[in-house]
Amino acid sequence: MTSASDANSTPLTHADIRALEPNDAYEMYGGRALDQPSPNGSHFAATVRAAIRLLRRRKGLIFAVTMAVLSLGTVRTFMMTPLYTSKIRLQIDRSVAKIVEGGNITPVEGADADFLRTQYELLLSRSLSERVAQMARLAEDKDFFVQRSFSFLNAIVSFLQPAQSGPPKSQRELMDIAAGIVQQNVTVRPVPGSRLVDIVYSDPNPARSQKIAAAYANAFIASNLDKRFEANAYAKAFLEDQLKQLKLRLEQSEKTLLAFAEKEQIVSIGSSSSMVETDLANSSAALGNISRERIKNEQLWRQVEKSDALNFPQFLASGAVDGLRAKRNDLVTEYQERLQTFKPNYPAMVQIKNKIAEVDRQLNAEVKTIRASLKNSYESSLGQEREIAARVAKLRTDVLDFQKRSIEYNILKREVDTNRDLYNGLLQRYKEVDVAGGVGSNNIFVVDAANLPGSPSSPQLFKSMLLALFLGFGGSIALALVIENFDDVIDSVEEAERVGGLATLGIIPLVKAGIGVTDALLDVRSPVAEAYRSLCTSLQFTTSRGMPKTLFVTSAGAKEGKSVSSIAITQHFARLGLKVLLIDADMRNPSLHRYLEADNSVGLSSCLAGACAPPDAIQKTADPNMAFLSSGPLPPNAADLLGSPHLMWLLSGSLEVFDLVIIDGPPVLGIADALLLSNASEATIFVMGSGLARGGAVRSALKRLEISKGPLIGSVITKLDARAAGYEYGYGYGYGADAFSYGASISSTRGASQTIAGPA
Repeated sequence: MTSASDANSTPLTHADIRALEPNDAYEMYGGRALDQPSPNGSHFAATVRAAIRLLRRRKGLIFAVTMAVLSLGTVRTFMMTPLYTSKIRLQIDRSVAKIVEGGNITPVEGADADFLRTQYELLLSRSLSERVAQMARLAEDKDFFVQRSFSFLNAIVSFLQPAQSGPPKSQRELMDIAAGIVQQNVTVRPVPGSRLVDIVYSDPNPARSQKIAAAYANAFIASNLDKRFEANAYAKAFLEDQLKQLKLRLEQSEKTLLAFAEKEQIVSIGSSSSMVETDLANSSAALGNISRERIKNEQLWRQVEKSDALNFPQFLASGAVDGLRAKRNDLVTEYQERLQTFKPNYPAMVQIKNKIAEVDRQLNAEVKTIRASLKNSYESSLGQEREIAARVAKLRTDVLDFQKRSIEYNILKREVDTNRDLYNGLLQRYKEVDVAGGVGSNNIFVVDAANLPGSPSSPQLFKSMLLALFLGFGGSIALALVIENFDDVIDSVEEAERVGGLATLGIIPLVKAGIGVTDALLDVRSPVAEAYRSLCTSLQFTTSRGMPKTLFVTSAGAKEGKSVSSIAITQHFARLGLKVLLIDADMRNPSLHRYLEADNSVGLSSCLAGACAPPDAIQKTADPNMAFLSSGPLPPNAADLLGSPHLMWLLSGSLEVFDLVIIDGPPVLGIADALLLSNASEATIFVMGSGLARGGAVRSALKRLEISKGPLIGSVITKLDARAAGYEYGYGYGYGADAFSYGASISSTRGASQTIAGPA
């Protein structure tokens, strides 16, 4: 891309300008590429500015919609019937206090949140509303069915379909209607983080509001109790049926067990053993005792079986042996004492010896008796052991046989035990449910009774108006956004650049009402004159050689200000001392000759047709540096004349005499004239009238100009209402809301000495 400093050394040709993309051309003229992202810091500011512009541009729509919604909301508020709200607070516990363990058979939800949510939905149920209507006897209260608020829809329906008299409604129908009204006007408000819940009811009558709120609590408590009673009654009936079935099964299983025991001769004396098993256990225990006794007796007998010594415990424990030993010891002592005096053959000594021998004989006899007694005890124990061992072996065989035969018996017995346990458990449960069915257990309590409202809770005028104001403002903003998105009218510089993709060479403001464009151009300090001076300054930097020698001014449609722009550009450069030729090339709808009060008998069409030479058709104006070539007589086919070589000959010849040639051409859409003129010119500027040009038309026109290969150097935004567009104009002048359009005060007649600008 060639910079501004390089432009003086490297001139751009027409082909180079045509090859430029819109963004490249924009950057060449000092702008920023349209697709280039904004800096992060300015994104928020740009969004805020866009929002402010939207508010300013659509302020009438926003104000009208907001006021309409506010008015409707206020009227609706005044037409609403005052409602009085009564509130009652309940406590809903997770479970009831069990008076009988296991007596509560009502299923309980798994979690507190689920349980409380279920209770809230039950409070809003249709069945509870019907119960409340019945308890409060609302079907008998005629005032309860009076319409509470005015409805435009109901009024229209009533007007179109007048009420027809018919048979009076039944009690059931009135109850259904009352339940519906109750359900619509009740509100359940849980207290966060607790088991408390507020039941709020609104009604035109404060006493009735209190009565219905209290009835709601009573109906909910009664409904909860009824649910428990119904559950207990169902459980009781179910348990009765199960008990009957289990009783029959238990009796049948016991009969089967008894028949099998009689058949197999099985007698059970305990919960887990039979007689045979008991005999085996007793015999085994007796066998162990006898075996221990036999072993003991055998050891005692084996010790004294072949020994004559008297020092064994078996002998020493005998009183007779002990007495004989003591007596022998005395005799031996006496014999030794007398042996000191007498000789062994002495009769007294012989007598003592005989006594000792007799004692020894008695001791031997006593030992033999003890030894025989021990032997008899051993043999007796051995015999008993053998007999009991034989009995244990026989009983063991009998037990094995019994166990084989009792397998089916045990199966039948387990079935009997199972049926008996089930029967006893259900019987106990039945008794508990029967007792609990008569106990009024409840888990819902009234914390705060229903209050009697002293003042109406609705409607709240300030709140309703504030809500209507917010709704109206929000709706108007949404409507403005929708209109803004679907409206393709170009009314801002940003939108013009986005749609056209062209550099904005100039922004021409909308003049105030009562001030003509001519007067504004004559006033060098006016915003319009300043804007056109800025445009002409931009034109001097559009090519490497400065101002294009031949400049074509066109637009997508009519009345967008291209003729005014052509005159203003011509006047500016003429005041700078340049010789400028202004050509009216719109040979289908010429207008410049009327504004300049010039002759249109000969002109451009005459020159292109060869009827006259250009010097004969060019007219002088009051400004010696400005000349004018009118369109001339209307030709039958303007495109043929513009497509002939005479146009290029006329332009090249004019540049030999004039410094600049400004061509005011026709609109692009619908005809081919603008394409031919753009191709023949050195540069083309595209005029877009703010509030007149549409995006689709602009895009179509620019596509057609691209086909002509004409050098399109930028755009001019005209008739821009700065405040309506949402920002102040960049020249430091403000413009009032009373501005309308160009040409509102232009006189139809002006002197030939004045250069006049009007709408094109």
